Amino acid sequence: MKYRERYVLEDIADDSWRMFRIISEFVDGFEALGSIKKAVSIFGSARSSPKEPWYIAAEKTAYLLSKKGYAVITGGGGGIMAAANKGAHRAKGVSVGLNIELPHEQSPNPYANIQMGFRYFFARKVMFVKYASAFVVFPGGFGTMDELFESLTLIQTQKIKPFPVILYDKKYWGGLIEWIKENLLKKRPYFARR
Repeated sequence: MKYRERYVLEDIADDSWRMFRIISEFVDGFEALGSIKKAVSIFGSARSSPKEPWYIAAEKTAYLLSKKGYAVITGGGGGIMAAANKGAHRAKGVSVGLNIELPHEQSPNPYANIQMGFRYFFARKVMFVKYASAFVVFPGGFGTMDELFESLTLIQTQKIKPFPVILYDKKYWGGLIEWIKENLLKKRPYFARR
């Protein structure tokens, strides 16, 4: 067998097994989170420290949401995610951490009473959206932006029911909101139809 033929066969076999790993992530997620009736997904920077105002606000927000009976779902890592899980944990609420396997970071935080590990971002994102009745988005980086725009896209395309997407810190998000208003809503009104 030639090298190229062997490589293609190995790749096809790997893809087949990958499909089963993906299915198992969905099954595990649905089983672990299926009993959650109302939840809020909280996103934000993995690098915020416990002394920063955003961290403190995320912890307080999650605490108050938990006291009102909402489960809190985060990405399960440090920073804002740890703060939100900590707030829910302090309130004795359901605190969910959906951790992602990354090469150099993202260890699970100790505050989630439901911990799950994901290899695939898209399976993890389904869990964020499927069980949430709102998103609270704190300042963050590309991962936070990805989660924010994924939710907005799903709402705009009517793939999910519209629900609140709250951006915390007007100063941080102001430039992006103005850009969206000017370039997506005003110049391209078909983005705002829904």
